[in-house]
Amino acid sequence: MSKSRWRKPATIAGALVLTAALGGVVATNHEVQEALGLADEPGANMPWHAREFMEMAAGEDSAEAGEEAFEARVIAEQFAQARSAPGIVAPGAYANAFSELGSMPATAGNWREVTRIKYDGDDPRYRDYASNSSGGAGLQTGRITGLAADNSGHVYAAGADGGVWRSSIGGGSWTPITDKLPTLSSGDVVLASDGSLWYATGEANTGATSFVGAGVYRLANPTTGTFSPSDRVGGTELESSVINKLRFFDGKVWAATNRGLYSHSMSSASGAWKFEWAPNPSYLPGGANAGTANAAYKNIVNDVADDPRNPKHVVVASAWRSGDTYNGFYETTDYTAGGWAKVNPTGAMPADDIGYVTFAFSADGGKLYAINQSPKLLNKPAGNVNSYLDGIYVSNTGNPAGPWNKIADSSKLGNSGSALKQTVIGKGYGPGIQAWYNQFLTVDPANPNHVWAGLEEVYESTDAGANWKTVGPYWNFGFACWNIYDAQNKCNKTTHSDQHSVAVGNGFVYVGNDGGIYRRPISGKTDKEGHATDWQSLNDGTIDALQYYAVAVGKDPAKAGNVVSGGLQDNGVSVLRPGDTVMGSNFGGDGGDSLADPANGCRQVQEYTNLAMRVTENCNANPGPGTAETSTSRDIQPYTSSPGDEPARFIAPFSGDTRDANVWVAGGQHVWVNTKGYSIPDGKGWSNVFDLGAGHTATSVGVSGGTAYVGWCGPCNNSGFTRGVAVGKVNDPASWHQLTLPAEFPNRFVQGVGVDPANASHAFVAVNGFSRRFTEGPGAGFGHVFETTDAGATWKDVSANLPDVPASSVKELPNGALVLATDLASFYRAPGATTWQRLGSGLPLTVGMDVEYDAATNSLYVATHGRGIWAFDLAQL
Repeated sequence: MSKSRWRKPATIAGALVLTAALGGVVATNHEVQEALGLADEPGANMPWHAREFMEMAAGEDSAEAGEEAFEARVIAEQFAQARSAPGIVAPGAYANAFSELGSMPATAGNWREVTRIKYDGDDPRYRDYASNSSGGAGLQTGRITGLAADNSGHVYAAGADGGVWRSSIGGGSWTPITDKLPTLSSGDVVLASDGSLWYATGEANTGATSFVGAGVYRLANPTTGTFSPSDRVGGTELESSVINKLRFFDGKVWAATNRGLYSHSMSSASGAWKFEWAPNPSYLPGGANAGTANAAYKNIVNDVADDPRNPKHVVVASAWRSGDTYNGFYETTDYTAGGWAKVNPTGAMPADDIGYVTFAFSADGGKLYAINQSPKLLNKPAGNVNSYLDGIYVSNTGNPAGPWNKIADSSKLGNSGSALKQTVIGKGYGPGIQAWYNQFLTVDPANPNHVWAGLEEVYESTDAGANWKTVGPYWNFGFACWNIYDAQNKCNKTTHSDQHSVAVGNGFVYVGNDGGIYRRPISGKTDKEGHATDWQSLNDGTIDALQYYAVAVGKDPAKAGNVVSGGLQDNGVSVLRPGDTVMGSNFGGDGGDSLADPANGCRQVQEYTNLAMRVTENCNANPGPGTAETSTSRDIQPYTSSPGDEPARFIAPFSGDTRDANVWVAGGQHVWVNTKGYSIPDGKGWSNVFDLGAGHTATSVGVSGGTAYVGWCGPCNNSGFTRGVAVGKVNDPASWHQLTLPAEFPNRFVQGVGVDPANASHAFVAVNGFSRRFTEGPGAGFGHVFETTDAGATWKDVSANLPDVPASSVKELPNGALVLATDLASFYRAPGATTWQRLGSGLPLTVGMDVEYDAATNSLYVATHGRGIWAFDLAQL
């Protein structure tokens, strides 16, 4: 997750007021700092506008910075909770849904991809303080969790929820090659020595989404072919698992999963996967403890490595990031005979503080490198630590028992040219603060001392870790080379933050992160800071792995056509206007829910996280040349006593009234109403109309004709999960009440609400998760769409022939038709019909998060969490 720069407006205002007070002349760096009392603080020697950008990034104090990393954990967990509560999802859930999908009829018509276009995070048209523009990451796409490259220019990139993409020119001109598979959630992608490409489904970066995989697939001819379901390796053994790593040795492929270690012969795709080892087998599906709340975290294998000198010697890193008694290294010197034993590491490696670990052997097996995240640090309160990284280590014997030498920690990396050095960014967000989420590690095949390590930034050592350079800093803010104006910005391009994957091939090192794919030469050049001068973004607009949470659409105020915007995981908010050849980013950090005026799509409300909302009336564009410091958005975060005090989901819901664009409803623990529309001046413009209850937070909002429905949960995890729906009038706090839901209403997340635009007593809800067939938890029930015709007094299951798959968003169209976005497809129920059809053709099988209707064009827009935004013209039906 990238840090937000939506902070410290008072300080920025103070600097601008001081500039005005000096007769319109830009004050010197020192004058501004002294006036604001900043002369002795971190970053005091940088230009004042650079310092302000840095402070917007760091947060108002060190605690806020530390909370950024905590927030990243929260969204990972909340995304999983919505699909698993009230229990744990059993194997086979997604495969069953895919099978059911295949038997459904489809409507006429084709989906159109909207966002397969260059997305420039540094677009100079949007240089507001609320954006990350000019930070240096350049062209971006979504999170890349797997990379593979050969020596002839073929590169394979796996999007977190976007499947595998192929380039035949060393990066660029990408083609998707997994769209026929039942899931596009990516754990790893690896090239075998015979040239085949192996794809592990089920993303494991967070360790929380534990059911989205559909196994492992092998493509014999990846340079020209595409994957199909028949390419699956083995049976159903790895379904509904996540896979951290695939490794090849001794004629087998090895899979490190959240349910232990498995192997399969590389010579044939048939036959079952062999279960090799797990630390706590009784917690696996079918075991005596499989139904316990923490079962999903008891058998996590984060990495598996093979000793190049002895292919029978297998080493495993097994741990839950927050700590467990089983955490540690395990090995067998002959896997064919079993004999697994926990390793007692010697030297600097702390045996009692091993968390998420990545291994990397040198090609000759003489060195074993490891990154170790610290559970002890992770369990400290947010704001009390600077990093969750224990350290980077090397065993110069190649033995997992060591002795281990610590070759880097957060402080050493911070002093290697890092943008996260405390004297630059302040306390609370040092290198490794997201080591539980951001890790890669690899060794140059030709040089055992040449190592690349990925955390939030990219680090490189050519002397086995004695010295490091931050070749890919988090961003360029805070460095003397940076300037908000491109003509004066002397910094080289960097990578996007938050690293996940790495590959070496054809003379280049490729890195994958939350912003896509970047490359540079293996023997690249650096400047005096140690920053690479030769990074190239490979996100050329032909790869659309963008992970949206929401989409908003409205007429462009100046051109024919629509403005399309949306909140993204770790890539801010995108904005696309008619005629654009490049999509811009008008807000930074993590985007969230989105809202736009249908009559003017440049009037937008965008969310950072937790209802931290801003409003703009001009797409947040620069008002003119040379005015980059002038903000064109306002902070409108609702609050009770002080900004930030409203308990809310990470991606908190808000919605506009389908009949009145100036009436909005937002939900945290409280239900908030704004009737001032886009003229709302600040967070005080909201009215608190209802308290959902202590510990309850809104999960969905729908409003029409002044009546609003709010879905909520609390507790929202698997332990004691509870959900509900509240309803009331936006202008009458006394009318609000909790609904009594019938016994047959599932005890799962109420993820979406759609209200009849002609009759506010008529509404639908979309229920996330799986039915009780696949969910081991109380009250999971059946069904995904429920209807009320009497304002919630009674409910009817109208799921009919829908596949049993998590549903996120439902809309009733003006003609009475229904549209539903789910984790596999979007569905349509015609006016007067009782059964569903798959809507159109061409939409990838990834997670649909939000569906919106645009009346002006009679079109639908769907925000997917891995393949961008798509549109469907309803005139095709």
